[in-house]
Amino acid sequence: MTPKYLFLIVILFVSTALSAPPAKSQPSLDGNQETKRAKVTRTTTPPTIDGLLDDAIWLQAEVIDDFHQIRPTDGGVPSERTEIYLLYDDDALYVAGRLWDSEPDRISASVLRHNLRLGPDDRLSVIIDPFNTGRAGYRFETNANGVRHDMLYQNVSQTNAEWSVIWEVQSQIDESGWSFEMEIPFKTLPFDANIETWGFNFARAIRRRGEEDVWVSRNRSYNPSIVGYVSGFTGMNQGVGLDVVPSISVNQQKRYDPGSTSSDTNPSLDMFYRLTPSLNASLTINTDFSAAEVDDRQVNLTRFGLFFPEKRDFFLNDADLFEFGRIGGRTFNSSIAGTRATRENGRPFFSRRLGLSSSGQPVDLDYGSKLSGRVGPVSIGALAMRQDAFQDVEASSVFVSRVSTTVLDESALGFILTDGDPNSNLDNSLAGVDFRYLNTRFAGGRVLEADAWYQQSDTEGLTGEDSSFGLGIGMPNRTGLRGSLSTKDIERNFKPALGYVNRSNIRDLNADIGYTHFINGDFLLSTYSGLDAQRITFLGGGLQSQTLVARLLELETRTDDSFQARYYAYKEAVLEDFVIYEDQTREVSVAAGDYSFDEYYVSVSTANFRTVSGSLSFRDGDFFNGTKQNVAMEMTWNQSRNFQLNLSYDWNDIDLPDGRFITRLLGVTTEIIFSSRLSWINLIQYDNVSEVLGINSRLQWVPRAGQEGFIILNHNLQDYDKDNSFNSAFSDLSLKFNYTFRF
Repeated sequence: MTPKYLFLIVILFVSTALSAPPAKSQPSLDGNQETKRAKVTRTTTPPTIDGLLDDAIWLQAEVIDDFHQIRPTDGGVPSERTEIYLLYDDDALYVAGRLWDSEPDRISASVLRHNLRLGPDDRLSVIIDPFNTGRAGYRFETNANGVRHDMLYQNVSQTNAEWSVIWEVQSQIDESGWSFEMEIPFKTLPFDANIETWGFNFARAIRRRGEEDVWVSRNRSYNPSIVGYVSGFTGMNQGVGLDVVPSISVNQQKRYDPGSTSSDTNPSLDMFYRLTPSLNASLTINTDFSAAEVDDRQVNLTRFGLFFPEKRDFFLNDADLFEFGRIGGRTFNSSIAGTRATRENGRPFFSRRLGLSSSGQPVDLDYGSKLSGRVGPVSIGALAMRQDAFQDVEASSVFVSRVSTTVLDESALGFILTDGDPNSNLDNSLAGVDFRYLNTRFAGGRVLEADAWYQQSDTEGLTGEDSSFGLGIGMPNRTGLRGSLSTKDIERNFKPALGYVNRSNIRDLNADIGYTHFINGDFLLSTYSGLDAQRITFLGGGLQSQTLVARLLELETRTDDSFQARYYAYKEAVLEDFVIYEDQTREVSVAAGDYSFDEYYVSVSTANFRTVSGSLSFRDGDFFNGTKQNVAMEMTWNQSRNFQLNLSYDWNDIDLPDGRFITRLLGVTTEIIFSSRLSWINLIQYDNVSEVLGINSRLQWVPRAGQEGFIILNHNLQDYDKDNSFNSAFSDLSLKFNYTFRF
């Protein structure tokens, strides 16, 4: 199927959506759930965004202050008062808050750099669902330092923290607590002008007490499906709806053996145009990823591939619209029996296939376009890219289209199509359909969800056995009993050239059951015990892998410290010998055969709001037909909000009949935060398997949202002879600046 025909299908689906009735503006709640409502005040005089709340216009705003606890008690009275105010004008939504605190000198405010998670800090989150679908939304949050952090909700409860947009916030600490003011431009926030009532929620964290207060909750949870309603939005202006983002990068690379040096200057251009208030088109020319963060290093002790998540902004924006079947992540629960790679297995679209060769080398993207957003009840994501030739792979065009529509009260039906293979010269296409059932108002305040999906690929030279499908059902409850059951089949010739396959010709069964008990004590908050299981078999019969995890005891304190004790039981059917470790002098292999082995695991961790925090875990047991011990630790020192040091270390001592070896993985990160606009981050990673010491140094300047400058140095040193003598292997220095023009 060619991109032309795929494009015609998308146009047909969109045109059908244009004539469809609009999405419901207010999903109904069950009779036992209070529906909270408020009104937003329109102003002709926007407030000054300085965090002081001294503009007279705030006195005209309705006060939202009926918060309640979800931690440590569910429905309890908050220990401190919280007041939220909402205003808007033609151009922006303004959110302000007064967060009273009887101990202002104990407010946790260690994060000073924009776009970092605010886990260690007291913070205020604003959740917005402008379309009132109850399925997706946006989260804007800040701390007492006025740091911006935003997230995109995917599949209701999952969040994409890499998503980033343009908005402003300022905060102030005083003798009464702290306050903030946000400005969220309507040019930033997609919405439907016909919907005057939006879904809203607000959440406040007081870290030193392990307390979380929210406006609306259910089963100790909040997300776009659990909201109150704010009415009064009319006459907003999104302008022309055009963002033009030119950027320029200067890059110099040097290789040391054999010696070579190259340098180039790359201008690039991104353009974003809002076709309708809720539908965007974008164009990218000579796309540049020089400022993307480096991957976290991993050591592979399996015979299967690893998974590295996407970190490039162009693909992260609107990433939720391309999600299919909720493949990837812990969709129903917090099961730990499977690995990240097996959870992602079968994904039809994985954006890291673009701009990177099969060996991980960067490949130029000449140009591309994207259509993303919503039309009535339909969500749309379409992407077309032109990738340059690389080695023996010819230049190619690829296309991805994903559409889904709302059905029932909270459920969705969707389709996906892909065409093209950026890593080979073979024709490849894929089609898939998925259905998601969601009921967040199940009996007793529980959540019930289920998924079904089917995909089929078409690869040149392969015939038959080219499909995959999955089914799952779960109750991911935060309290009491929870559990899930799911299965997916990946056939032998299922080849999503734009997706991700970790294992094929397999059936992957997953199940878990557990119970969370909340304790009204002064020290302990909750206990959890449960059983997680994964069994992967060949479609023709026979076991490949099996993991059982007895989560014997997991404790969490009121201040977010935790303890875990687990027992793991494994079975592995190795069909042929595989090399698990090698260096210049030897190889250590695992012989073909059937293996049963187990291990014990204990870990402790401390809350990350502390000046010194961290975690320590220990594993001990068998490994195939040998033994393995593992020690993993992480330590963070928050010396001040201007300096942070993080150390991580992972150590394995593995003794097999074919030989003994030790793996070490070390990471050191220093963050020097001069201000919320200027930061210097240094990351050093080392592992003794590759014997590569990697240094990544990033100086980032953000004069304001939408403007960024970078100086980035990557330098790799390698111990070729493994004699603890490191020599430079590769260096890369990049300078980049981009600027957003809004019209």
